[in-house]
Amino acid sequence: MAKEELVLAPSGGLSDPSAFELVRELLLRMGEDPQREGLARTPERVAKALDFLTSGYRADLQQLLHGALFPVAYDAMVIVKDIEVFSLCEHHMLPFFGRCHIAYLPKGKVIGLSKLPRIVDVFARRLQIQERLTTQIAETIQNLIQPQGVGVVIECRHLCMMMRGVEKQHSAAVTSSMLGLFRTCTDTRNEFLSLIRAGNHG
Repeated sequence: MAKEELVLAPSGGLSDPSAFELVRELLLRMGEDPQREGLARTPERVAKALDFLTSGYRADLQQLLHGALFPVAYDAMVIVKDIEVFSLCEHHMLPFFGRCHIAYLPKGKVIGLSKLPRIVDVFARRLQIQERLTTQIAETIQNLIQPQGVGVVIECRHLCMMMRGVEKQHSAAVTSSMLGLFRTCTDTRNEFLSLIRAGNHG
């Protein structure tokens, strides 16, 4: 199945000639020749890549979720784990990547399962810090369906730590946001954490 794309609002974007010129100027300041064969189309490629990687700014969340909220008499935990995350650190504009685990306890309404990764993409495709990304995902789900609680855990590796700075290639950052019963009820929180650890060996 083809990967579902974000639904974008009609404004903004970097895939235009003025953005290409900015990348070309950056190459010049690096001491490169943007006219040489290997770099001739690099400004266009970089601008278009950044346009995609920051497309979350122009995502229409309501349109994305239209028709995907369902009334249901179900109150057991819903978990989607190992959602791939790719984002750009707002401090250095270097990638960070890893996995996101989401759980919630419904209260009369659920979200279509395929939409949870889309919510992750909406916020990951922006300049981010992992802590804020985690909170935005949890608060969005809480606001959308008002469940009994939401839990989000994100585990990522950051190239700004691996390629520069402290250069620790095997370090990972883990962040969490627990709302409602996931914050107030230890058993609920521990059940979620136990289930996302199950089957993970690295």
